[in-house]
Amino acid sequence: MNWLITTITSSIGKKLLMAITGLCFCTFLTAHLAGNLTLYAGKEAFNSYAEHLHSLGPLITVAETGLLLFGIIHVLTGIVLFYQNFTARPEKYAVNKSAGGSTLGSSTMPYTGLILMAFIILHLINFHFIDKTGTTIFQIVSDAFSKTAYIIIYVFAMMVVALHVSHGLWSAFQTLGVNHPKYMPLIRKAGITFSILIGIGFGFIPVFISLTT
Repeated sequence: MNWLITTITSSIGKKLLMAITGLCFCTFLTAHLAGNLTLYAGKEAFNSYAEHLHSLGPLITVAETGLLLFGIIHVLTGIVLFYQNFTARPEKYAVNKSAGGSTLGSSTMPYTGLILMAFIILHLINFHFIDKTGTTIFQIVSDAFSKTAYIIIYVFAMMVVALHVSHGLWSAFQTLGVNHPKYMPLIRKAGITFSILIGIGFGFIPVFISLTT
């Protein structure tokens, strides 16, 4: 047990935790988007999808608990790593080292992470913790996206998700040891492609709903 604690609390251990939990969230985003795409098939299809999820009962509870646990680990570990990196190099470089591989996604990871944490809380309030008595999940979604302000917030948040994932996905594979010169460029491109698909896939949903309901 001591070796496990030592590993987790080490710098590489924290990065491994970030990588594993980050990949889990990418998997969740893929599954969540696949389910949300049923919105394009109409309210009956989406309500049927939602009812099927709820029928899973304990499995959904376990999945939600796991996501919550992974979320706490990801956020807290990210904050610790950011603080350690900041204190290790409190002064900015006089010259921008962008040629060394820094990207917009990598340089904004802590900030996009905090924005996403705030959005997830808002999203849960609007969709998960809302009173569902006498209504359907499609109606809840439709009501939420009838507000222009929320559409703007949601689309902006999906852009932030795409930016965060564009660096996070390939960085996770790198942390896990997949860092071969032959495969890394492909993984980087796959990460960017995935982030664009996630951003567009989720981001267009509120626009579609607002135009068709």
